[in-house]
Amino acid sequence: MSIPALLAIAIIVLYLLNSINILKEYERGVIFRLGRVQAAKGPGVILVFRPLDQIVRVSLRQEAMEVPPQDIITRDNVTLKVNAVITLRVVDPTRAVIEVANYIYQTSQFSQTTLRSVLGEVELDQLLSHRDQLNSRIQTIIDGHTSPFGVKVVSVEVKQVDLPESMLRAMAKQAEAEREKRAKVIHAEGEYNAAAKLVDAAQAMATQPMTLQLRYLQTLTEIGVEKNTTIVFPLPMELMNLLNKSLVDHAGTSQSAENKV
Repeated sequence: MSIPALLAIAIIVLYLLNSINILKEYERGVIFRLGRVQAAKGPGVILVFRPLDQIVRVSLRQEAMEVPPQDIITRDNVTLKVNAVITLRVVDPTRAVIEVANYIYQTSQFSQTTLRSVLGEVELDQLLSHRDQLNSRIQTIIDGHTSPFGVKVVSVEVKQVDLPESMLRAMAKQAEAEREKRAKVIHAEGEYNAAAKLVDAAQAMATQPMTLQLRYLQTLTEIGVEKNTTIVFPLPMELMNLLNKSLVDHAGTSQSAENKV
């Protein structure tokens, strides 16, 4: 075999070896043959015959993209800085290549504008307490923008909400006032329940006079445990009224006897 033939065979072999491309399981190759797009190929071994063919590799794995902090004015005129994290993946490699120049950059721009517009329509309390609903709404809007070029937005999470110092102090005062309010309500309910129980106890003691004597003996027992040297003897009001009446009658009798004398 002549040297030119061997040289031609060697060139063909090298060209074929150079045309071999190996795509991983998560990769797809969009082939442009003479400028016209072919069906996406992969994974595995594919042949790219350059310069007639050109290949663009596209990853099908999920990608996390951070939305830069955005200045937002809420519906109740509170200025915030909010950032978010968006998870996306390519579902149609061909459209992701031919429809947009850079689907990551395009999705980032859609995310920033959507984040500002959606969060600007809600109040601060709603933003802090109903974050899951807002995340779902933002995801739906962004996904509607990215679907035409073959990108699926998997999730959107509002990552951080930076409040101004004045708002933080106001919220701290509000929380403190709420705690004081709950404490006063609980204390008032306790006083009301205690008063109701005391009324019930008084009614029970009124029907059974001996219960007052038993309560008195129980009080003496409690005082004795504490080793006190002073003991207080309660006197019924009926006894005091009887003594006062006796003293008044005795004084009246003495006065009558003196007048007779």
